[in-house]
Amino acid sequence: MKAAVLHAAGKAPRYETFEDPVAGAGETVVEVLAASLKQVDKQIASGSHYASAKVFPSVCGIDGVGKLPSGQRVYFGGTRPPFGAMAERAVVRTVFSFPVPDGLSDEVAAAIPNPGVSAWLSLTYRGKLSQGDNLLVLGATGVTGRLAIQAAKLLGAGRVVAAGRNQESLRKLAALGADASIRLDVPDDELRQAFQGEIQSGGFQVVLDYLWGKPAQVFFEAITKREFSPIESETRFVQVGESAAPTISLNAATLRSAALTIMGTAGMPPREVLTSALQNVFDHAASGRLRIETERVSLAEVESAWNRDASGRRIVFVP
Repeated sequence: MKAAVLHAAGKAPRYETFEDPVAGAGETVVEVLAASLKQVDKQIASGSHYASAKVFPSVCGIDGVGKLPSGQRVYFGGTRPPFGAMAERAVVRTVFSFPVPDGLSDEVAAAIPNPGVSAWLSLTYRGKLSQGDNLLVLGATGVTGRLAIQAAKLLGAGRVVAAGRNQESLRKLAALGADASIRLDVPDDELRQAFQGEIQSGGFQVVLDYLWGKPAQVFFEAITKREFSPIESETRFVQVGESAAPTISLNAATLRSAALTIMGTAGMPPREVLTSALQNVFDHAASGRLRIETERVSLAEVESAWNRDASGRRIVFVP
């Protein structure tokens, strides 16, 4: 079969022939229809992810959309190394295949589960977003940030503030549900004042952070109090990504003076929680309430498209 074959960590995969997978106990061979290119796919291929390949050659891609031997169209994950989703066929654990609604194209069905479920779980399972809660999204112009804005409004969020560097992209987020935006490409003092202005107008009960680094650090500085004052609401800060930097400097006074809880995404949730989130994302996507921009690319072009700047779109490889 043809596949996106990785020969060494840190290299782009090449479109080559690879051995066909054979299903073992509890597994199914899926005929792949589409597989999206995500940041985690690139991290795994680079060798920097804890799940990076240990044996080469191997096929890239952690999930996709395909057909079971019965003909049923499914979204699948849990591919067995060295096989991956970016191929004509993949071998997966049968329990990690989920029916795809008829109203979704292969491209959208392949592209939306990873960022959509991530956003949904970050808001609900970790952030405990409640009706009327205010939300700040740090890194809102990316694929997952855009979906987080839409999902928050579907879940009944109050004020949703989008923070990002690309001013043109920020302007487009109002159409997705953002009530206000904050530019991150400004001096620290200006950014701190922008955060403080929003904090004084009701604050944020939930923050989704896809950046870490300087934006997160300045936000923590902004919520640090300089006097004793009563607690009005707690901020639940959910750390999801590190596009800006992997480290920050955090003053202990921030944790003592502000009602702040910092948490990560905590890995994979229980299967029933994950399945429910996926079903919600698929249902909202099929009805048009969750939208994602995709770019269809032939799998044969995987090497040249691997490091392409998709600018808020999700590249989807089609065998």
